[in-house]
This record gives sequence, C-alpha cells and structure tokens, in this order.
Amino acid sequence: MLKDLAIAVAALAVAAPAAAAAPAAPRAVPLDYLPALKGDYFRIESKAVGRAFHVYVRLPEDYAKAPGKRWPIVYLLDGDSAFPMLAPAHLFLHYDEGLEDAIVVGIAYGSFDPAVNKRDTDFLAEAPPGGKAGAAAFEAFLKTELLPAVERRVRGDPARRVLVGQSFGGTFVLYSALADPDLFWGRIASNPSFRYGRARLFGPPDAAATRKGLGLAVVSGTRNNADGRKGALDWAAVWAGRSDAPWTVKEIDIPGGTHAADLVNAYRAGMLWLMRGEAKGGEAAPH
Repeated sequence: MLKDLAIAVAALAVAAPAAAAAPAAPRAVPLDYLPALKGDYFRIESKAVGRAFHVYVRLPEDYAKAPGKRWPIVYLLDGDSAFPMLAPAHLFLHYDEGLEDAIVVGIAYGSFDPAVNKRDTDFLAEAPPGGKAGAAAFEAFLKTELLPAVERRVRGDPARRVLVGQSFGGTFVLYSALADPDLFWGRIASNPSFRYGRARLFGPPDAAATRKGLGLAVVSGTRNNADGRKGALDWAAVWAGRSDAPWTVKEIDIPGGTHAADLVNAYRAGMLWLMRGEAKGGEAAPH
C-alpha cells in the first residue's frame, strides 16, 4: 500500500507543473489606454432580435468638464470595424474642422464569423437567397432597446442623433429613414447596396416626419461597384424630387472612392454637411 501511495504522490508531482503551465483564460484588453476610443462598453441582450450585441461608446474629450451638456450622439452600424475607424475620425474633425465633438456609439457583433455576425439578416428588409430579412426587428431593437439603454448611461442629445452605415449598413440606414423618419435627426448611408429590397427603398415612407430639419446624406464613391453606384445615384435623385420625402436628401460623391475603404471620407463629408452644411458646393445643412 505504501508503494502504491508513493507512486500516486509522484504522479501528482509530475502533473502539477503541467497544470500550472496551462494557458490562462483570455482576458479583456481595456481601451482606457487608447484615448481616442475611451468611454464605455456594455453588452446588451436583444429581445427584438434574439441575439446579443457589444456596444462601445467613445465620449467627447470635454465630457466630464461639462456635466450639464448634452452632446450629439452618433450610432455606427458594423461597429466591429466602423467604431475604431470613425470614433477617432470624429475627434480629428473636431480638431481640424471645429466640428462639435460627439458621443460615438459602435454597435458590434463581436466577430466577423457569419455564425455570429448577422449583418446580412439585420440590415435587410428582403431576405437574400437562403437567408432571412431582419431589418424590422433590428429597427425595433434600436428604438426600444439600444437607444434607451445608451441614453440612460450617457448624456446624448436625442434631438441630434445620427445613424451611419456602410454597404448593407447603408441599406439599413435608408430602410430606417423610411420606417421611422423621426428616430434620427441625421443619417449617412455610405455606398448602400441595392441588391435586396430595392422596391421597398423606393416605396413610400411608413410615416410622415413630425420633426423638421431631418437630413439624409447618401455618399457614393465614384469607383464603387457599378450596380451600387447607379443605385445610390438613382435613389438620391428620385427622393430629392419627391414631395413625400420626410428629410432633406443630399448625394455626395467621393472622387476615386471605393466601396469600403473610403468610409472615413464618407463620414467626413456626411458629417460636415449635416452639422455645418459644407458638403459639396457649400449647400445649407437641413436645420
């Protein structure tokens, strides 16, 4: 028996270093050391969509110094990639252009894996082949879950909300503008796709706007794919001439701009027009 006990103790001694050497569980990496992204983070379980989202919030530099101030608040679709690009971009627009600083919110899936990232469902009102149409549920998530949750945590100005989306995200921006015009003061659709749901996007708004001064910028790269480029120009031209448009429409070209890589330029042009009226030709913003 003593021999068996000695063997067991020896086996444990050998196993212990191996257990100690086991890789540690992944730890969260804080954004506090990246000041252009610093702010807040929370996870939200959506009942409307039936999935979780990761919400990143960048706060203005002077947020703590102005405790009574409510700030413009920008909501970014595809926050997985758009937030780390556009949150610093807004800060630099504040530095270089004197644009008012803003709270920037990234709505992220947490992965590019299609098993997790459901942008081809959430952003579309017409189902792609073999897929689902989830735009109505995602709009409900924004209106009834996400916006209230964010605006309980930070001092955003509900009267100056902006929604920004790229590609399918841009398609959703147009859908949202028709489904609930009043929900956002400003919208920027960068190279929206018209592959699915085209008829819906050219159809009548679901409701008339009760607010004045709403603006919608459709930003198109001149080197975007031909179908997307034509769709953006056609949509902007049609809605600019319609009497039932609930918002002022502005089509903005990015010379040489491509489909995805010019999102920062699209954001810059759209925000300058919305907030200062300086996009293309110096035309007045929709105030």
